[in-house]
Amino acid sequence: MTRTGSSPLHAPASPEAGATSGWLRLSARWPGRLARGLLVPALIVLVWQGACDLGVVPSISIPSPSAVLQSWSTWVFGPIMPLAWYSGTWGLYVLLSLRRVIAGFAIAAAAGVGFGLLLGWYSLIHNLFDGLVHFLRAIPPTAWVPFTVFFFGIHESAAIVLIAFGAFFPIAMNVAAGARQTPRTLVRAALMLGTPPRKLLWRVVLPATLPAVIGGLRTGLGLAWVLVIVSEMLAVQGGLGYALWSAYQVNRLDLIVDAIVSVGVLGLICDWVLVATSGLVLRWQRGLVGR
Repeated sequence: MTRTGSSPLHAPASPEAGATSGWLRLSARWPGRLARGLLVPALIVLVWQGACDLGVVPSISIPSPSAVLQSWSTWVFGPIMPLAWYSGTWGLYVLLSLRRVIAGFAIAAAAGVGFGLLLGWYSLIHNLFDGLVHFLRAIPPTAWVPFTVFFFGIHESAAIVLIAFGAFFPIAMNVAAGARQTPRTLVRAALMLGTPPRKLLWRVVLPATLPAVIGGLRTGLGLAWVLVIVSEMLAVQGGLGYALWSAYQVNRLDLIVDAIVSVGVLGLICDWVLVATSGLVLRWQRGLVGR
């Protein structure tokens, strides 16, 4: 005579098993999603190439995709020459831009999440800093370029400070909004179960705010890529922004397109990594794992 629940068929699935099955489903769907995502860009490139081949678009004003690919190949695989920044320097410029984005975004993420939680949960912090935060947020981040160059010079730190400062505000604002919307039922339940009031912020508010944290981080990461291009154009040497500005100065539209596409692809990859990481943190949300 067997007891109810003694068979493995009746054993509850563990959270690890659920997360694993979710990632398996996501992995199975990934090729199809990638193919659908590349469909529209491929059609745009085909139409663009056809318009250039038929003479609808003059090559002197807009280079063809084949010309863009050829210049990009030289930029990536060409021999490194002292006076030719567009030959063999793509990998170095990508590393420079990526390093600045990661450093500035890491500072903005740590400061923005921590300050946003305090701003959204504690009324005293909100009353003291809300006006100042909205005043600074209203100033375009690019307006701080002369300020950072004046204090840090044409140096790496100028770009990192500008990225961190600009990405801080969307992260902090999203986190603060999420903290303010924490369900009061969760707070009351935690207090009834013995959670000390001083630990509510980390045990209740932060987990409830995680979806808003991820949204703020994605917005801040996108802005970080905008600001690294601006800073490399005006405040530091090297990087994809430097290449973009240098190509403009010598009227190389094909290299301008190469730099723009490089920035877009890197930004997309960084966003994918962030979304994949959020799937591990928010695996209780089926929308992020099972889609």
